[in-house]
Amino acid sequence: MRKIVITGGAGFIGSHVVRRFVKKYPEYHIFNLDALTYAGNLENIVDIEKEPNYTFVKGDITDEAFITSLFQEHQFDGVIHLAAESHVDRSITDPMAFVKTNVIGTVNLLNAAKKIWANGFESKRFYHVSTDEVYGSLGSEGLFTETTPYDPNSPYSASKASSDHFVRAYGETYGLPFVLTNCSNNYGPNHFPEKLIPLFINNIINNKPLPVYGDGNYTRDWLFVKDHAVAIDLVFHQGQNHETYNIGGFNEWKNIDLVKVLCQIMDAKLGREAGESAQLITYVKDRPGHDLRYAIDATKINRELGWEPSVTFEQGLERTIDWYLNNQEWLNSVTSGDYQKYYEKQYS
Repeated sequence: MRKIVITGGAGFIGSHVVRRFVKKYPEYHIFNLDALTYAGNLENIVDIEKEPNYTFVKGDITDEAFITSLFQEHQFDGVIHLAAESHVDRSITDPMAFVKTNVIGTVNLLNAAKKIWANGFESKRFYHVSTDEVYGSLGSEGLFTETTPYDPNSPYSASKASSDHFVRAYGETYGLPFVLTNCSNNYGPNHFPEKLIPLFINNIINNKPLPVYGDGNYTRDWLFVKDHAVAIDLVFHQGQNHETYNIGGFNEWKNIDLVKVLCQIMDAKLGREAGESAQLITYVKDRPGHDLRYAIDATKINRELGWEPSVTFEQGLERTIDWYLNNQEWLNSVTSGDYQKYYEKQYS
């Protein structure tokens, strides 16, 4: 039985990846390693917690001794590394937290994998999940490709760029078998409501202001999280060692246009008058170092692995909104902090 550890598997993207691997590959044993910080929530994956090929492990990737011991005990032959601090605003307030988790935590995992794989790298793989933000900011034209030079502008993107460099360095220096992906903004079910789409869904439900940075013309490429999980599955199994693949939705939206569409859909679903939710839009002071535009060229993964998004943005956004409206108990739980009690209840 193949043993794969997925870090950050109780988080937003990680929970969708864990679910896919547990259900699709019963011949694998999937270990979900998560520190259960503010964005890690075991209720995201309650539907698979009793599956025979699934094990949850509570632990912190910044704890070197713990990580080394865990890898020695279970002898993982695959690592899918998603655990990360990821919110730009938080990185501006506390950059050291991002250095510790995203840089030191990644190096701890690399060292542990290198140690237990010392007898040979055959059938082993270290998959590092990164972000398009490492490339910096685009002007009004052009796309990020796998060869775009790194130019991070926030403490978050700088920490992810550093972790990417360490992964590649371990590949070159030690021959560690790795694949690396840089993805665009994800959206979908189970997203912690500090990021734009789930935050605004929650605020619209509760008639709270919708804070839009600057003039609202910042542009992002949006990717439905379940499509990202499919891409991760493909790259893990079929991607070439020491290669990078960009994963994007071919789906650019200015923030203000996205918010207006979101308001329109929410008004219809909540039975409000057209335009009512748009009145909640509030322009706020811009954050420092705000990148103007991100846009991913996902041609390589499409050409080599046959991956492409399965839904349009409008389809994915409607599914996302429906999920939040049908899971307001989950939303209330995470916004109140009560979700953290689930671990104590289930694992004490």
